[in-house]
Amino acid sequence: MQRTSTKRQVLFSLAAATAASTLPGLPLMTARAAEPAPSKPTGRPIETESFRVPTQDPGIALYVRNKRAAGMGAFPAEKILLYVHGATYPASTSFDLPLNGHSMMDYLAGQGYDVYLVDLPGYGFSDRPPQMSAPAQDNAPFMRTPDAARAVGTAVDFILKRRNADKLNLMGWSWGTSTMGLYTTENNDKVNRLVLYAPQWLAKAPPNLGNTGPLGAYRSVSRESAKDRWLKGVPEDKKADLIPAGWFEQWADQTWATDPVGAAQSPPVLRAPNGIIADSQEYWQAGKPLYDPGLIRVPTLIIHAEWDADLPSYQAQEYFTKLTNAPYKRFIELGEGTHTVIMEKNRMQFFREVAAFLNEVDPVALN
Repeated sequence: MQRTSTKRQVLFSLAAATAASTLPGLPLMTARAAEPAPSKPTGRPIETESFRVPTQDPGIALYVRNKRAAGMGAFPAEKILLYVHGATYPASTSFDLPLNGHSMMDYLAGQGYDVYLVDLPGYGFSDRPPQMSAPAQDNAPFMRTPDAARAVGTAVDFILKRRNADKLNLMGWSWGTSTMGLYTTENNDKVNRLVLYAPQWLAKAPPNLGNTGPLGAYRSVSRESAKDRWLKGVPEDKKADLIPAGWFEQWADQTWATDPVGAAQSPPVLRAPNGIIADSQEYWQAGKPLYDPGLIRVPTLIIHAEWDADLPSYQAQEYFTKLTNAPYKRFIELGEGTHTVIMEKNRMQFFREVAAFLNEVDPVALN
């Protein structure tokens, strides 16, 4: 059996630190039958519950999923976490994809966390805005980063009221780091710690999102282009065993199934809002930050993988330098991983690094 890489790079910085009822989110289901998940220090099975949370837009509800150890209903702020996805694929089929029987969501729930994910409007199991019922070219790009941050705010407020908490941890992947980063700059008081997985920053090349032609409301992505994008930047002699057998197919089957309209096309496609593309053109590719990471005032982890061709290492490294007001910050780069390391052979390294950051005692307080 080939041994996986354990190479990583870590940078750490300490800076000077200057009602139990739910919102009217409509439950989609009660907690499913408890299901076992490995790596559970709580020793308890995992319970799952899902909700539809209304937004300020008529007819548009967010899909929010919760996982937690069975029998646990009260959590301190430091044990609550919300995850949001990136530009193309939903949270529900990445953060909670049961590869080898368990997902990252299961792993953190097994660590005693009250874990949530949200699919933004136009993605996954959340409602599709009206623009997606028309040809893409008939409407302008939608779901820009400020819109995504507002949607996250709706999910945050739902969770905080549900748990009678005043703050929680946030985690974003790819474009989701901009969503969570922007939200945090405006709501530091609601955030305990921030995890930025492959952060977006000023780009030296166009984003690798598979879009061509004029920029309409949404784009259509094929399974084949997704596989090519995933493996871009991986050395040829490392491609064969990076994604364990069957994992890509399991992810693609579940992901494309979330868009029945796109899946019915020939060949099947996954439709994704183009707000992120418009933001990239207007801000990230034009040398203009969409928001200021210096306004983030909570402990922050940046975690990245060395073969990430979508948002390369230089972006994560530059972003790290902009976190000038975080009480402490950490940069971790994992070896032998891509933008999608969360679903690759080295995913457990990723899971453990994130959990370690969330679990640790505040190092500033230990001085």
